[in-house]
Amino acid sequence: MITTKSFWAASLAAACLLTGACVAHADTYPDRPIKLVIPYAVGGSTDQTGRLVAKSLAERLGQPVVVENRAGAGGTVGQDFVAKAPADGYTLLFSAAGPLTVTPHTYSKLAYDPVKSFDPITLIATQPLLLVVEPGLKVGSVSDLIALAKDKPGKLSYGSFGNGSAAHLAGEYFKTLTGVDMVHVPYKGSGPALVDLVAGQIDLMFDVFSTAAPLVRGDKLRALAITSAERSSQFPQVPTMQQAGVAGFEAGTWFGLLAPENTPRPVIDRLSREVNAALKEKDLQQTLASQGATVRGGSPEQFKSYFLAEYDKWGKIVKSAGVTAD
Repeated sequence: MITTKSFWAASLAAACLLTGACVAHADTYPDRPIKLVIPYAVGGSTDQTGRLVAKSLAERLGQPVVVENRAGAGGTVGQDFVAKAPADGYTLLFSAAGPLTVTPHTYSKLAYDPVKSFDPITLIATQPLLLVVEPGLKVGSVSDLIALAKDKPGKLSYGSFGNGSAAHLAGEYFKTLTGVDMVHVPYKGSGPALVDLVAGQIDLMFDVFSTAAPLVRGDKLRALAITSAERSSQFPQVPTMQQAGVAGFEAGTWFGLLAPENTPRPVIDRLSREVNAALKEKDLQQTLASQGATVRGGSPEQFKSYFLAEYDKWGKIVKSAGVTAD
């Protein structure tokens, strides 16, 4: 069956061969505003980081980069929108790891192929998660949390920013390694989940550092552990999950910029070049570092290789945990 997108891609390829239109397009790109789709709600870590990158990219490209949040179904709503968009460089995807490397393994069928439907541009940054609990929960450590969960099986609830998200899988991984039974409550982004966590509607959450940290600093939430291999310089008193007694536990998320498949390579190269330059800006680096993120960057090929390795890794974890979104 010939889809609108495949017809468009074939037409573009033919035009490039016959007229050199791709070269001309790259020379004038961009000549109008760019839409940057974020597959999560406003206020979450992906949204915050995406808006930082959008601002820097707009300054370097000389055109507005307009952020559009399309949340839902573990990030697949926004992913599907970009997968079906024209491959002309004017609709881009700013995604966290979950919708690309975790969520696809939890659905029996998707309307797009997470591996083939996108052209990677640049890996932006990696970021650990914080295990945070609502202030009223009477636990002071991970050991206390495990003991409480075992004393009240199925009573504690943990939030996430969507089925199949990094936060969801971290919770499932925690359950597997500790043998506790907790209830998963998915939300359409970190923001809504954190609102309920602060209000005590849920008990705990593995959330991305950038959105959880301000609430920890403001004594709205309590951090029990960080999921990275080493402690954070911003919270040196918070142990890693392994230091807290959960052997082998290491998890996190990452952020990347992608385009619909078959986007002209000169356009991909231009975007990658500008994003890598933006990532070297001192202000952006300091802002990302303050959010607990490690700046990455690199070529489209390097991002593709990293993405495929993460896709395989989390696919195995999803299968082992038996996580499904259907």
